[in-house]
Amino acid sequence: MSAIYTKKGIALNLSDGDLFSRSGRHVGRVRGDKAYGPDGRYVGTLVGNRLVYRSKDSAEKKSAYSPRSSNGHSTANQPATAISGEEPPIPH
Repeated sequence: MSAIYTKKGIALNLSDGDLFSRSGRHVGRVRGDKAYGPDGRYVGTLVGNRLVYRSKDSAEKKSAYSPRSSNGHSTANQPATAISGEEPPIPH
């Protein structure tokens, strides 16, 4: 697992292309440089190790999938960043 952070610095874990919140909730699947939620809707764009929401990409949709579970994690949050975009609309 590797750490990915939202624009505001909230830690997510990336495992085999899937993003998990601190509580272990499956919040996204990475396809290329974008992440999509279980319903197939755009969640955010990966920029380095940051996930940011960009409204220009928000119309994109992929196939829905069944979320899987994961153990929670205790990765520390990071400071916010000035990368272009907004905080992704995902539960933490």
